[in-house]
Amino acid sequence: MTRKELIEQIKLKKSYLCVGLDTSIEKLPEHLQSHPDAVFEFNKQIIDATKDLCVAYKINTAFYEANGLKGWEAMEKTVNYIPSTHFKIADAKRGDIGNTSAQYAKAFFEVLNFDAITVAPYMGYDSLQFFLEYKNKWTIVLGLTSNKGSEDFQQLKTGNKFLYETVLKKVSEWGTKENLMFVIGATKANELESIRKIIPDNFLLIPGVGAQGGSLKEVSKYGLNKDCGLLVNASRAIIYSGKDENFAQAAKFAAQSYQREMMNYL
Repeated sequence: MTRKELIEQIKLKKSYLCVGLDTSIEKLPEHLQSHPDAVFEFNKQIIDATKDLCVAYKINTAFYEANGLKGWEAMEKTVNYIPSTHFKIADAKRGDIGNTSAQYAKAFFEVLNFDAITVAPYMGYDSLQFFLEYKNKWTIVLGLTSNKGSEDFQQLKTGNKFLYETVLKKVSEWGTKENLMFVIGATKANELESIRKIIPDNFLLIPGVGAQGGSLKEVSKYGLNKDCGLLVNASRAIIYSGKDENFAQAAKFAAQSYQREMMNYL
């Protein structure tokens, strides 16, 4: 998906919502527990219920990899079921030496046909270059995350800058606003104003709104740019908002709440 196509979908739906499909078998409604393809069936119903309200889906691959072959099959079926009008993110946090990254890029951009993948930049340019070489695919680089451990490295001072600021500036030179996004945790909304001075034009993927306590209002206030420039992800707050046979309808209501608030900020 191109930047232009993504922006068109945001304008059309008046939404920059990304629904996270962090689907755990243990958390599925009881009536699906015995279903032979429970994870995909759950995802299918969530997608059907929310596709008119969001512009993207983010699949956290760990929840699928943990189930071996069956999990990978459910992930592939889910990716293929998501409409082509929606931005498809593999939240895989890959990043390794060049020839290994080339295989990761092939796996997620060719075999599984995601539009984007999250990556860790710690190993430098040659660990990201193969992802960036794909046309109309996106590399989403970890910038400043919400977890407490972000203090260990990301928020260390290097000279008069935080390490994450150095990373954002350096990595932004490796790609363009057409193929490079950054992950900024929703609980770091106060830092978004200064982050936008470093990367004013890039899209930001913002996880952590909802169950993790991030504020959509604050994120939007400091993170929006002239093209919107945000994909705000909510996972548990949407997909697990209902626990019975009406779970998909509950997910729709939850997604609708986010979309209506986003409409006010655009």
